[in-house]
Amino acid sequence: MKQEQNLTEGPVLKTLLAFTVPFIIANVIQALYGAVDLFVIGRYCPPESVAAVSTGTQVTQIITSMITGLTLGSTILVGKYTGMNAKEEVKKTIGTTLSVFALAALALTAAMLLFVTPILELLKTPEQSFALARQYVVICSCGIFFICGYNAISAILRGYGDSRRPMMFIALSCALNVAGDVILVKYAGLGVAGVALATIGSQAISMICAIVYLNRSRFIFTFTLSNLRIDSQKVRELAAVGIPISLQECMVRLSFLYLTSVTNRLGVYAAAAVGIASKYDVFAMLPATSTANALAAVTAQNYGAGKPERARASLFAGLGFAVAASSLFWLWAQSSPETMIGMFTRDGAIINEGIPFFRSCSYDYLAVSFVFCLNGYLNGRSKTIFTMISCCFGALALRMPLIWLVYTYWPDNLLRIGSIAPAVSGFMAVYTLIYVVVSIRRERVERTEDAALAE
Repeated sequence: MKQEQNLTEGPVLKTLLAFTVPFIIANVIQALYGAVDLFVIGRYCPPESVAAVSTGTQVTQIITSMITGLTLGSTILVGKYTGMNAKEEVKKTIGTTLSVFALAALALTAAMLLFVTPILELLKTPEQSFALARQYVVICSCGIFFICGYNAISAILRGYGDSRRPMMFIALSCALNVAGDVILVKYAGLGVAGVALATIGSQAISMICAIVYLNRSRFIFTFTLSNLRIDSQKVRELAAVGIPISLQECMVRLSFLYLTSVTNRLGVYAAAAVGIASKYDVFAMLPATSTANALAAVTAQNYGAGKPERARASLFAGLGFAVAASSLFWLWAQSSPETMIGMFTRDGAIINEGIPFFRSCSYDYLAVSFVFCLNGYLNGRSKTIFTMISCCFGALALRMPLIWLVYTYWPDNLLRIGSIAPAVSGFMAVYTLIYVVVSIRRERVERTEDAALAE
């Protein structure tokens, strides 16, 4: 299998978009998992089931965020070594990534099964939804191995310059998930358990198909047990890059889990409304998240090839694209939030609760476009310590305290609660941009000094 795209050559905008668009399509399809689950549950089950899936997906998303954060470390390293044309280092990185993630999947599965009840209690899950939410999380936890496998393979391919095949694999998985949801919920009557079983079953089939396909396509790495070896140096490199990214993703998810715990105290209707909003967050922020992850791979390859100026040009192109795309969802939320909520439920009480929240939280669609793209560029340069500190600060020192403050003094005001995320993201965008500008200037000075010494 040939490398899909050389990210270090050609027109900057065209190269970035050609790599990013399949990324976006894949992420849209992946986001459909939770959205389809909630859509089917909302159509065929009572409100407590909607609240259960909303809360349950918040829990499972933190695991997914942890996994995708770690796999992005693999994308960056594979991209760097691909840019350097170091094929043996690429193979070592792939073998180590797959081996480490297989072990991590087993540990995460055990941890989730042990702590699912305390986690749901911390989230103040409504009593009438608690048993259903626990059922959903337990079943989904049994599929963590497949989540790890798929995300690891996709991250490796993207670092290698291939964003199309991950899109194909996730499209297969989503089609199977949609069919499974309808069959197991509408016809088999399994409710919450049905959507969870459909999710893990579709992910398992997708991962297996990906491995079989790549082994038959002469990929740079052959997926066999003999090639699954852990290289200690690559483990250290993956940890140095991936753990900070994973931690920042987890901190962001934790802050939104805290938001879920707060809104759960406001009752089933508020919990369901915020749960629906979280599904739109995923879709509305997809241009930003996809561009950010693409920028990490593009930046890593270009820095590996000694082309930092091209990486910076890609950053500005990506920022413009992400902001323009995310603004479409912002306009929809401002003009007709009731139609957004109505896509998932016909319950008038849920719609009324959600309208003010949608109008305020949708400003975050624009703010995060700057934060995510800037962080993607920095991650590609392996400056993951800064992005980790930044995201942890935003989540723990800003977002969570502000949620507590607003809930304490205005407990029934979803408009003010929804305004917290965009305010925090806007502040983060400002200081991240300052850091990027300073780091670029410092880099140019160092290059000038090195050139002078060489003469």
